[in-house]
Amino acid sequence: MTTHTPPQEPSDFSLVLGGPLFQMCRRARLSGPALELVQRRVLVITLVAWLPLAVLSAIEGHWYGGEGLSFLRDIESHVRLLVALPVLIYAELLVHRRIGPALKRLVERRVITAEDIPAFHAAVAGAKRARNSLWLELALLLFVYTVGHWVWQNEVALGAATWYAVPEGTSVHLTPAGYWYGFVSIPIFQFILFRWYLRLVIWFWLLWRISRLNLHLVPTHPDRAGGIGFVGGDSYAFAPILFAQGALTAGLIASRIFYQGQNLLPFKVTILAVASFFILVILGPLTMFTPHLFRTKRAGLSAYGTLATVYVDDFDQKWIREDAKREEILGTADIQSLADLGNSYAVVREMRLVPFALSDVALLAGAVALPLLPLVLTIMPLDELVARLIKIVF
Repeated sequence: MTTHTPPQEPSDFSLVLGGPLFQMCRRARLSGPALELVQRRVLVITLVAWLPLAVLSAIEGHWYGGEGLSFLRDIESHVRLLVALPVLIYAELLVHRRIGPALKRLVERRVITAEDIPAFHAAVAGAKRARNSLWLELALLLFVYTVGHWVWQNEVALGAATWYAVPEGTSVHLTPAGYWYGFVSIPIFQFILFRWYLRLVIWFWLLWRISRLNLHLVPTHPDRAGGIGFVGGDSYAFAPILFAQGALTAGLIASRIFYQGQNLLPFKVTILAVASFFILVILGPLTMFTPHLFRTKRAGLSAYGTLATVYVDDFDQKWIREDAKREEILGTADIQSLADLGNSYAVVREMRLVPFALSDVALLAGAVALPLLPLVLTIMPLDELVARLIKIVF
């Protein structure tokens, strides 16, 4: 007699519990084995990045006054270090709690077939090795202190006099606060941000390997995605990363508006491009499952279409034709079965070709747009904005 071995439970996978930085935080008592102490981690890293800038700029007389842009009025820097940086650190906890369980559900719901379990575990093990790679993080650190520093100094930093730099001819002379900003604060922020980009690459690579497996999808699954709609639904775990990107964009635009005399309206294309790009970054790779979904939907329409034809023909023969009207129709289950079959066929017909819904797109779009909303007040007073909203609602 043949015995079926139950699917092996997938080993725990976390996109963030690994790598040299994680181990350093654990040794420094800034993190527990499951990312506990997140408030302590946020506080310490943020203070290391921001507090010396405040102290040094105050000593140099650039806290509020001085020549050029003062420290207190540098919206872009405060948004980067006091808003985006803490959000990126907090995001680790949300991603840890959502992404690992999503992989487990692929096995628990038998989306991964029994014969593909070994390949699934091999894909997870490969993602863990990439996540824990010392060389990848060292390369990232080198990138931050070379390319990242050059881009910040030549493309991001303001060309005018500021609390962190004073132009001298064609070059820029960094102040003491500027040295800390350019060689400590900015690298810390860039390393954490680019580390997220690296994690996203690892996650998408893992999804690609999973999408190569022989997945078991059900065309009548009520999630309208063959049973893998939760993969798209769990994408909201990355919403804090998109919020941080929106905050960075808002800080950059705010600096141009308040200190360079520009207007919000010319930035509308930039805002739309940023929102669209990062939504595509998160949801676009999920289209790797589209071939599976297309084949499942096509097969489902064919199978349920044939079943519906046979059932409807039998129903017509039994209840519609004159010579078949012998039974009492009241109380029969045939009509309910006909309705259930129609509902099942409708579910197959409405099946999506991507494992996410418009609500998932809207949630991520809202995460990007939320930090940009205060900029509307630069072109419309608050009382006028409230009045227009009241007219729209009522």
